[in-house]
Amino acid sequence: MTRSCRSMNLSEHEKERYKRQMTINGFGQERQNTLKSKSAMIAGIGGLGGNAALYLAAAGIGKLVIVHYGKLTLSNLNRQILMKDNWVGNARVTQAKKFIEELNPHVEVEIYDERISEELAVKLIPTVDIALSARPNFHERRQLNKASVAHGTPMVEAAMNAMEGYLFNVIPGKTPCLNCVFPEDDPGWQELGFPVLGAVSGVLGCLMAIEAIKILTGFGRPLLGQMLTFNLFDMEFKKLRTMRDPMCDVCG
Repeated sequence: MTRSCRSMNLSEHEKERYKRQMTINGFGQERQNTLKSKSAMIAGIGGLGGNAALYLAAAGIGKLVIVHYGKLTLSNLNRQILMKDNWVGNARVTQAKKFIEELNPHVEVEIYDERISEELAVKLIPTVDIALSARPNFHERRQLNKASVAHGTPMVEAAMNAMEGYLFNVIPGKTPCLNCVFPEDDPGWQELGFPVLGAVSGVLGCLMAIEAIKILTGFGRPLLGQMLTFNLFDMEFKKLRTMRDPMCDVCG
């Protein structure tokens, strides 16, 4: 369901800008128009969400709602490509908005320098067409999952650690939700303690953007009831089946 009334008509400038992707068999101008009419909430603009936001903007999505609490630190810069060295100490969402608007002025950007609370998730999820879950802690991801299921909003869920990552989609009423797949938190997880190679998070962020574009435009075959996992140390990729839990507290 489209949560906005932005025009789907492409300008001549936009037709030229996106013409290479509109030549993909089955995509075309109709799906480009659809993408322009859509909005996405990016929960976290670190290594995952920052890359996803970048490529959604480059592809011509109509609006991005970016939520990320905190200021840029020097240790963020090995993976957060929306940021710049001279921005250390400043709010990340402000720089992200500036970068994306310079990259593609056709994209509307709304920012929130906040964590994903229950109140914020309930406020924002009904205003967007899809959510991308890229926060580095379980609590915020679960709040996003709960609100997405409650409002029938698709969500792309992904996470990485060192050289490994996973990705799956939550389509309310059709696929397992986050709580079905991961009913319990990892007690050993530390929000700021896991290792990151920037290119690994970049790969996963790009995959998140691709899945979001497929879901929003009806193009291709997004992951449904499946989880993609990978280990880039030895370039091993797998797709695993996921199951809905009929007793799930969120979607059961």
